[in-house]
Amino acid sequence: MAHILIVEDEKVIRSALRRLLERNEYQVDEAPTLTDAKEFDLDQFDLIISDLRLPGGHGTELIELAQNTPVLIMTSYASLKSAVDAMKLGAVDYIAKPFDHDEMIIAVQRILKERNLERQNQALKQEIQKVHPTNGIIGSCAPMQDLFKKIGKVSPTDATVLILGESGTGKELVARAIHDQSRRSDAPLISVNCAAIPETLIESELFGHEKGAFTGATSVRQGLVEAADGGTLFLDEIGELPLEAQARLLRVLQESEIRRVGSVQSKKVNVRLVAATHRNLKDLARKGEFREDLYYRLNVVELKLPPLRERGDDVLELAQKLLQRACEKLNRPLLAFSNQCERDIRHYPWPGNVRELENAVERAVILSDGEPITAEAMAIDVQNDDKVPASMMASLQRDDPLDEHTEVNPSELSLDDYFQHFVLENEDKMTETELAQKLGISRKSLWERRQRLGIPRKKAK
Repeated sequence: MAHILIVEDEKVIRSALRRLLERNEYQVDEAPTLTDAKEFDLDQFDLIISDLRLPGGHGTELIELAQNTPVLIMTSYASLKSAVDAMKLGAVDYIAKPFDHDEMIIAVQRILKERNLERQNQALKQEIQKVHPTNGIIGSCAPMQDLFKKIGKVSPTDATVLILGESGTGKELVARAIHDQSRRSDAPLISVNCAAIPETLIESELFGHEKGAFTGATSVRQGLVEAADGGTLFLDEIGELPLEAQARLLRVLQESEIRRVGSVQSKKVNVRLVAATHRNLKDLARKGEFREDLYYRLNVVELKLPPLRERGDDVLELAQKLLQRACEKLNRPLLAFSNQCERDIRHYPWPGNVRELENAVERAVILSDGEPITAEAMAIDVQNDDKVPASMMASLQRDDPLDEHTEVNPSELSLDDYFQHFVLENEDKMTETELAQKLGISRKSLWERRQRLGIPRKKAK
């Protein structure tokens, strides 16, 4: 049985409303004044029906005092302004006195139904959170579990977050999880890829422009920062943002205001910023390619997404989930990976991370004839194992030191360690083709590993 509090100074109206509600099987309490109403635990009620003007104050004061309980305002001052003012202050609805009994009951039933639905949705969200703390992100390894804990701590705050990770690791999913678990979840999440917008348009896209601000500006345009007002702005690849736009963004963070291109007026905005990059912003700041003051403003809370190759068996869990999704998307019967393919998926380094895995799985589903999926169908280079290939091990077991000052135990050597030493030792006397042949990998794999390990190819003299 729903519990309703009536706050009304006129006894006749209060008594009539009580009888009406009790006839419709609601539990009712009364308060003739605002002071009397404040003596109740307002959170115990499912609905508060209050007169607008009361002895000792306005009924709208109850809105702030009972933040978890909807307040229906009624008043004999039946004007549009009274209704608008009450709704702006947070009243769930407005009804004029003298009210029609049917109208009142319909309003009460609707408000209580909406409240019950909201409670059910909140309960469902909490249950989902218990099972999976960040909807859409899969991860059982220790680094991902640590990431989930940090997301849970930072999301309810308005702190600026910087997400670091290689391309394809799922930085936008993390940004969405932060937004969904924040107090801004009902407001918009605006996502912007800074690398995808031409440098000449980035300021106009982010901050908007006035009519005539530049050639082609034929009307006033709202920027994406302004569109995110009250919500979250996610700036992906923020390391690609030009210095001029960085200065404007710094003002948003410092002063919570924007100025459209071509305007002399500033406008206040309430935006939570989440940024992401695969680049080292601190190094860019040292080189003068990124504002140092902006870097420190962004780096309030730093979240690091591990690459897929460092996530252990997560890759198999992800592959299974992506396979199920691809089969549903392409309207195909549910397929499976062969045992050898599962081993290959586990050992392949996935330089493109989750994005590469997703594309490989979808490709295999498209080309499948219903048989178990193989590594060949996924077009992954299974030579990129996490063990040192036999050709490499043979060279180690000869008297060929990797470095004239370094002794190496082959059994403890990782492929990345060997690759780095071998390339640095031999790139002056070998071509890229010869290096790849000696390492037992393709030229493409050689280039990808150079990129991942930060070993630039030497330019020919």
